[in-house]
Amino acid sequence: MSQVRYTKDHEWIRLDGEAAVVGITDYAQSQLGDVVYIELPATGTVLAQGDEAAVVESVKAASEVYAPVAGEVIAVNDRLVETPALVNDDAEGTGWFLKLKITDAAALDGLMSAEQYKHYLETVN
Repeated sequence: MSQVRYTKDHEWIRLDGEAAVVGITDYAQSQLGDVVYIELPATGTVLAQGDEAAVVESVKAASEVYAPVAGEVIAVNDRLVETPALVNDDAEGTGWFLKLKITDAAALDGLMSAEQYKHYLETVN
């Protein structure tokens, strides 16, 4: 059973075996508009929680994507480089950004559940 957690910066993270998959939320992609460019980190990059992990450029703005928890980048979604619109099509599925080998899985407990994120969105709209 996968567990998805969310940040106030609109990133999501989902455990997938030993790895954690990271992306931006559907809300984030809807606020950005059409995504036209994505810069991903190199595999092997070690990120602290809150470090810049990727950059997203859209027709409206450029935005950083932050590491929801600390870890080492063990894979990136190369399909996003060729087809950035995947983020608009399926932000919380095929539009994932990177996979992390998490340093401390307990850090996930500090992030929001799906229900908590839903309530959070009600406060930002």
